[in-house]
Amino acid sequence: MLHQNIPQTLSPLSPEQSAQMQALMTSLNPVQQAWISGYLAATASVAAGAMPALPAAPVAAAAGKLTVLYGSQTGNAKHVAQDLVDKGKARGLEASLINMADYKPSKLKDEKHLAIVVSTYGEGEPPEPAQKLYDFIGSKKAPRLDGAQIAVLGLGDTSYEFFCQTAIDFEERLVALGATVAVERALLDVDFDDHAPGWIDGAIDVLEPALKADGPPANSNVVPMMPGLVADAPALTAYTKKSPFTAEVSAVQKITGRDSTKDVRHLEISLEGSGLHYQAGDALGVYFENDPAEVDALIEALSLDGDVLVRLGEAEKPLRAALIEDLELTQSYPGFVTAYAAAAEIPALQAFAEDKAALRDYLAERQIYDILREHPKPIAAQALVDALRKQQPRLYSIASSQKEMEDEVHLTLGVVAYDAFDRAHMGGCSGFLGHRVEEGGALRVFVEHNDLFRLPEAADTPIIMIGPGTGIAPFRAFLQDRDADGADGKAWLFFGNPHFTQDFLYQVELQSYLKSGTLSRLDVAFSRDQAEKIYVQDRLREHGAELYAWLEQGAHVYVCGDATRMAKDVHQALLDVIAEHGGHSAEEAEAYLSALRDTRRYQRDVY
Repeated sequence: MLHQNIPQTLSPLSPEQSAQMQALMTSLNPVQQAWISGYLAATASVAAGAMPALPAAPVAAAAGKLTVLYGSQTGNAKHVAQDLVDKGKARGLEASLINMADYKPSKLKDEKHLAIVVSTYGEGEPPEPAQKLYDFIGSKKAPRLDGAQIAVLGLGDTSYEFFCQTAIDFEERLVALGATVAVERALLDVDFDDHAPGWIDGAIDVLEPALKADGPPANSNVVPMMPGLVADAPALTAYTKKSPFTAEVSAVQKITGRDSTKDVRHLEISLEGSGLHYQAGDALGVYFENDPAEVDALIEALSLDGDVLVRLGEAEKPLRAALIEDLELTQSYPGFVTAYAAAAEIPALQAFAEDKAALRDYLAERQIYDILREHPKPIAAQALVDALRKQQPRLYSIASSQKEMEDEVHLTLGVVAYDAFDRAHMGGCSGFLGHRVEEGGALRVFVEHNDLFRLPEAADTPIIMIGPGTGIAPFRAFLQDRDADGADGKAWLFFGNPHFTQDFLYQVELQSYLKSGTLSRLDVAFSRDQAEKIYVQDRLREHGAELYAWLEQGAHVYVCGDATRMAKDVHQALLDVIAEHGGHSAEEAEAYLSALRDTRRYQRDVY
């Protein structure tokens, strides 16, 4: 056991190191101190050439293995799954973390202790990495899982009708195969950070006895790793979603024309001094501030005092600051209506409890601002804060390559703006980034890595990029990356937007890449420049023969943009091209495209 008071006369540490050690130890509980003690003893033994010692009690040797599978669209499920694995290892359990996209479904029959952490997106659909396993457990090929214990945690958003549907489906299908639910399922909203730790602790409490009783002890001749570290991983930065970096905005530029129906902005952000690293295909997480003018109007409408202190977890701050910096005021969701209706005793809103379909229709047209403006009944400031959920950072596909931009990161974002209920509306983050952040302003950011949207390892592999609208962002990064590497593989881009003269994003850059050969081919679809609307999926079919030839030559296909319509239409167009030009049946075309997905030759970043 390490002690909190370290006599300097007996210690080989410098006075500064001794002070740092004492500060660390006073922040740890006894179990954490014991774990640290075992870790240091083991690493010291390895350094001396000896067999590493076991961690000190109360951490016991591992026995059975806990497999934690995650399916994540934005990275949240991955982080929660990592926390589950770390907590298990801290208890001396053997736990492995596996992306569902990398998991071989044939191994499912061998699992005895299985945890699933999975998000849901769209209309109750599984995230892209989870699709293969999701389909497998619903097929006739799925094995019996008698004797297996499972624990399922779902992440979702109550703004959507099919809240956490993928997690529900996973549990129901695994139970139908014979698995036993060992831990009660958790379905968490966007404030999952507040609730996931409790579920993780409870899950480990339940699973620990069976894991330690199942099978022979694990090999103890392994140096325990500090939680969150991965062997041979690159150096970690201190800046994460929970601890973002305060960056400086270098440039904000509108890149659509004066008469465009779209307001698209190009942002350049300095990462100097952060140590943050990103790859083409990654996303940047951005925290934003709500519009101070809108917040002030809201406070006035509710007859509140903006200076009154309110509680946010363990902290206190003035109401106005909390509404600007910490709470969600744009994206509406059923939980807010329920909480606000109860606190303010508003019958019109309380009636929605009996008609969920009507409530969703009501919310589809309104921001939280609108709801409070329509029903401005005064309530206590704390009651309002308690009805609101914490603001969540927004993720944007990175539009630059660090190989070229070094300590800069670029974004391409469309500003959400519309008129409704006799006033102008803007998206929370897009309005902040597009209209309120100025050059030289500060922005809290972090990098969200996306290993499932990556360029091929071989520089001569052909790539096909399909990115209408702001979906072009990662492909600008891809082209910069390939240009910096001098890659000689063919590259074909399909881009679409309403008008050539107003909406051709990065036109000059793309033409330069065509001239240099970094981009082999560019096909565009400007939907409103002719009587008949033409979209990128129409261009795919139009050039189907050559497109199929590229696929047969080993090309990788990438899709980025709107998940609701575009991605589905593009998927169908690819199936049509494969069927027509490959001489395949509809079923064979599905299998062909599924094989591309399984081998990472068909990757999508859709939202």
